[in-house]
Amino acid sequence: MAKKCFVTEEKVREIAKEIPTPFHIYDEKGIRENAAKVKKAFSWNKGFREYYAVKANCNPFLINILKEYGCGLDCSSMTELMLSNELGVNGDMIMFSSNDTPAEEFKYAAEVGATINLDDFTHIQFLEDTIGYIPKTMSLRYNPGGVYSVSNGIMDNPGDAKYGFTKEQLIEGYKILKSKGVERFGLHSFLVSNTVTNDYYPTLAKTLFELALEIKEETGVQLDFINLSGGVGIPYEPDKEPNDILVIGEGVHKVYDEVLVPAGMGNVSIYTEMGRFMMGPYGGLVTTAIHEKHTYKEYIGVDACAVNLMRPAMYGAYHHITVLGKEDAPLTNTYDVTGSLCENNDKFAIDRKLPKIDMGDILFIHDTGAHGFTMGYNYNGKLKSAEVLLKEDGSYKLIRNAETPANYFATFKGLGIIDNLC
Repeated sequence: MAKKCFVTEEKVREIAKEIPTPFHIYDEKGIRENAAKVKKAFSWNKGFREYYAVKANCNPFLINILKEYGCGLDCSSMTELMLSNELGVNGDMIMFSSNDTPAEEFKYAAEVGATINLDDFTHIQFLEDTIGYIPKTMSLRYNPGGVYSVSNGIMDNPGDAKYGFTKEQLIEGYKILKSKGVERFGLHSFLVSNTVTNDYYPTLAKTLFELALEIKEETGVQLDFINLSGGVGIPYEPDKEPNDILVIGEGVHKVYDEVLVPAGMGNVSIYTEMGRFMMGPYGGLVTTAIHEKHTYKEYIGVDACAVNLMRPAMYGAYHHITVLGKEDAPLTNTYDVTGSLCENNDKFAIDRKLPKIDMGDILFIHDTGAHGFTMGYNYNGKLKSAEVLLKEDGSYKLIRNAETPANYFATFKGLGIIDNLC
């Protein structure tokens, strides 16, 4: 089974004449259609907002597209906060969800008016000591511990995760925040990454909605918003069925009506923080085959490497590969598709059945729109690639310049060493 590319070989070769491979390319049409569908899926909730997870893909051109659909931004660091503020996203349009947070980041988050979502009980006092007060709106992150299961089995083990409050800490935390004058309260939880099931959000929602009733009973705090965070994933493998966000939204709606509405909490806003689902399928890494090697295995070397996409090296993650122009060719060869880093895990595919690949063929590596470019690094002195937007009308736009040696050496500028390179 194959995945369909959103760009043709002809268009990629046209782009490559101006912007050499490797580069990431994004599908504006797909991003827009998906954002509209997410908005529709939760339109039943008056206060719904998707806080797009900037960590997934921080390109400002892409963020500006999502802004058109009412999305806020989920930030986890100073630079993400700075980027958001520069793009005109501030105040309660930012959810600041970080962990092990430096004081200066809490200070800046408060300055731009972000809703601060605390990850740890001790951060309540740390925040007050840092900025001199507790904001009027606060959110707390919950970790139930143990394993977390949905209808198709155990999904993950939150008890091993470094994030969030225990239930006992959570209850005490709301009591403290209430005593300090907080007026709007939120609950946040992220338990599972990349679920490909329509059951995850509704199951999580039921857990959090029931917890909201308990919080109200024990503390007198009525939550203003419940943030389901991320975890709604995408099918990297071509034989998996994708999530249906309309079904997911209706599933959350059903639980909302069953649990919150009868308890007089039918005005609670639902927030989400989907990064992978918002961007993942709408990006691809375009790379050219430049070497072939015949030893104990058959290798195809490409001009991209784990610097451009580290998920396969880091997680052993699967990313589908299409050889452009050979979409219908038989899968006659078995290859390891590799980059040039001095690490044996620098492989985009291992023992992958593909058509015969000739030097100069262009490979399209699917589903790199989230946690692709943004996870890049500079090992071996490798430089990050350009990013390109395929526009709705079929034209394209450069939305990030490729990194240059001057960019790489810039942190040494003015230090009296290798000045000629800076």
